Parts: sequence; structure tokens; C-alpha cells
Amino acid sequence: MRGKLRRPGKAVRDRLGLRTGLRWKLSAAIALVGALVTIALSLVVHNAARVSMLDNARDLADERVLIAQRNYELSDRPNFPNIKIDDPELPGALRTKVEGGRRATYVSDRPGQVPGIWAAVPVKGGHVLSLHTGFTDRSTDILHDLDQALVIGSIAVVFGGSALGVLIGGQLSRRLRKAAAAANQVARGEPDVRVRDAIGGVVRDETDDLARAVDAMADALQQRLEAERRVTADIAHELRTPVTGLLTAAELLPPGRPTELVLDRAKAMRTLVEDVLEVARLDGASERAELQDLLLGEFVSRRVIAKDPEIEVRVVHESEVTTDPRRLERVLFNLLANAARHGKPPIEVTVEGRVIRVRDHGPGFPRHLLADGPSRFRTGSTDRSGHGHGLGLTIAAGQARVLGARLTFRNVRPTGTPEDVPAEGAVAVLWLPEHAPTSTGSYPLLP
Repeated sequence: MRGKLRRPGKAVRDRLGLRTGLRWKLSAAIALVGALVTIALSLVVHNAARVSMLDNARDLADERVLIAQRNYELSDRPNFPNIKIDDPELPGALRTKVEGGRRATYVSDRPGQVPGIWAAVPVKGGHVLSLHTGFTDRSTDILHDLDQALVIGSIAVVFGGSALGVLIGGQLSRRLRKAAAAANQVARGEPDVRVRDAIGGVVRDETDDLARAVDAMADALQQRLEAERRVTADIAHELRTPVTGLLTAAELLPPGRPTELVLDRAKAMRTLVEDVLEVARLDGASERAELQDLLLGEFVSRRVIAKDPEIEVRVVHESEVTTDPRRLERVLFNLLANAARHGKPPIEVTVEGRVIRVRDHGPGFPRHLLADGPSRFRTGSTDRSGHGHGLGLTIAAGQARVLGARLTFRNVRPTGTPEDVPAEGAVAVLWLPEHAPTSTGSYPLLP
């Protein structure tokens, strides 16, 4: 279990499961825009059709009132259907226009009622001849059918837009997921991976620009890291000769406390130079494992007892593995040295199948190591610092990578114990692979 520190907002989102993909966001946006557009168009079409029908009804009423006017002038009586003389219900606005000597039409439209169509014309004797009809049932049915068609069309547009959004967003989302996976491979140390090749496709869009930018950044970082690695290796290599000479000269000094101090510092410097050279070689990803078949429990027991008989070794389950004994021993000894330097006894080593656990009973690993892994020249917080250059666990992790293994770190803490309470120990776990590393190197996969 890794002790990563997570931001409160991210933790809340993870607990609630609030995660939406690009395809659904794009689909929702297209559906919303489509719904707004279809609603607006439906209202415009409905109103335009209604106004057109009312205009046609007014024109028809105007024609009828003209015919009724001629008949009235010939026979002096209204003999046309729905014709009245001086109708008291005639709208005031229409009456005013007619009294001014003009023929006019009028629509009385009240909420919840069928629109009324009026047409009026002045006749002899100062009277007003008017015609009053209602909006026909046929026109109402036509509007109703039109509304149904608009609703069905709007629903079809919304669902079609959503499907189109899912299709387009899915394609873009797949390309972005491939780009993210390739970028993660580059971050894990696979320099041959290229994001542009990973996303593929013949369409050129902003995703390709992003992929090319990530590839360019990865190449630049790789070149810079390689240059720094070469500089570090060259410096360490050049220091080997003078440090060896210094150590040889110190051994020739007369016995005494000053000589012991000089020898101790010279040996520490030689160890540091050798560690820096080893880290540089591991960073170059050129190291290869020399494989042998061995019984893991027996191997660990013999090596640990030879190094420190007081360390307890427990073999829960024996297993035969194919690995590099020298590199495995290097990883094991570095873990033991870290436990002895920064932890507290007793130190326990457990072998179970292909898994090796090294536990101490000290204050636990620092938070930055649990979150980010080992860092060179960084020994952690004051409760686990003291001595060293932070290269022991870095070398152990690098050698584990060459073995195709995975090295994890965790603290022993009872369930529910707050983070500010000191841990009851630190546990480093080495997971050896089921299959031996290939000739081109191997990198562990998270379970």
C-alpha cells in the first residue's frame, strides 16, 4: 500500500465517483444546443404558420363581406351567412376604422379561446355590415399536426446530435487515451515510445499537435538526462583514481586516531563514488541480468545469516526462481543496510514464494518516499535521516528494475491510526517476476 498524499478535492471526487468522459460532455453540449435550436425554430415555425392561417382567414372574410355588401345594396337586407347589421359585439377598434369609411378586418385572440375573425364595411344609411367567423377546425387540426411534427423532429434532432456527439467525442477520447497511455510509458522510462505513433490515424487535428509536442518534450528531456548521466558518470569515473590513491596513502599513515578518521572518510568517499557510478549505469538502461535458477528461501537465508546472524529469516513458502544472484543480493543488502541505519531492531526478513519482505521496527519511511519512491541524495525527514546519501534505496530500485521485479515501500500502522502518529515499523517488499527478464531488459507491471 503506497502512502500517497492526495488533495482533499480529488479525494472527494474519487469517493463520489464524479468522472465524466469527453464523449459524454461533447454529447451533452451538442444535445443542449440542438434542443435550444429546435425549440426556437419550432416556436418560429408555429407562430409563422398560425399568422399565415389567420391572414388567409382574414382575406377570406374580407372577400365574403364584399359579396355580402353587394347583396345588401341590391336587396336592402343581409342575406349572407353570419352577416349582421350594427352588431353590438363588434370590436371597438374595428368599429372605429369602419366609421372612418374604410373596410377592415380584425382578429380577436384571447387566451384559451378560439380566435375570432371579423370583417366589416360601411353601407348606406350609416350602418355597419359585419361578418364574424371563428378559426376553423381544419386550421386547428393542421396546427396540431404541425406541432406534433415539430416535437417529433426536435426529439430526433436531439437524439441524433447526441449520437453524433458520442461518435465524435469517442473518437477524440480514444486518441487522447492512447496519447495518455503512451505518455505514461515514456514517464516509466520507455524512451522508444512515441505518442504520435501510438494515437495513429490519418486525421490531423489538435491531438496530433499535442502528441508531437509531448514527443519533442520527451526527446529533449531524454537528451538532457542522458547528458547529465554522462557528466555524472565521467566525474565519478575520474574520481576513482585519486580516491583510490588517497585510500592507499591513508593506509600508510602511522596508527592513531587521525589515521582512523582519514581512512574512514576515504572509504566513505570510495563507496560514494562507486554508488554514483552504479546509479549512472542503471540510469542508462543498459544493464542486463545474468540469470540463474535458485531456491529463493535458501539463497536469502544463507546471504542474510552470513551478513548478520542476528537478523531473523523466515521462509514461509520456498520457491524456485530464475534471476541474477548478484543483483538480488545487492537489493537485499541495501534494504538491510537501510533498515539497520534508519530503523530499529529487530529486523525481520520473510520469504513467501517470489516475495521478499524486509521489516524493521523504527519510525517508518518518510512521506515523500512513500509518495514518490526513492530519491538520490535525499534521506528523508529527520527521524530517518542521520547518515547516508540516499543512494541505497535508489540502487535497490534500479537493480530491481533490471531483474524485472517491483520494489514497494509501506509503513506498519494499525488500521484507523492517524497519519501524525509514528509508525510501528517500515516494510520494503520485493516482488520477483514469474518469468525471467528478457535479453532486452524488463520492467515491472503493477498488479
